[in-house]
Amino acid sequence: MNFWDKITGNDMTREMKTFEARAKKLPADYQAAWGEIQANLWPRTDFTGRNLMPILDRVLGLLEEAVADGQSVREVLGDDIVGFCSALAGEEGAKSYRDKWREQLNNTIARKLGQ
Repeated sequence: MNFWDKITGNDMTREMKTFEARAKKLPADYQAAWGEIQANLWPRTDFTGRNLMPILDRVLGLLEEAVADGQSVREVLGDDIVGFCSALAGEEGAKSYRDKWREQLNNTIARKLGQ
């Protein structure tokens, strides 16, 4: 990846297009789950969104394997997609803006109190 691609985000655009092309090959219920997963993971991104690319790649790979094995979406993800995404992002250390702001506030208060 060259400097210009990193600055403009062209590399991520190409990667997202690849993800979307892979997702279009999935059955409709898996595509709907993929959309929900994206909607629930994007709030946990850093400024650039690069921290989510490996997570999204692995989730899409999981969905592709599940289709190949003949499993349903519920068997793979369960009934709580939001919980699945929270657990997944938490394991990877992806924090939401609320988590980052809470940490920043706690650090500021601790510094002001002299701890």
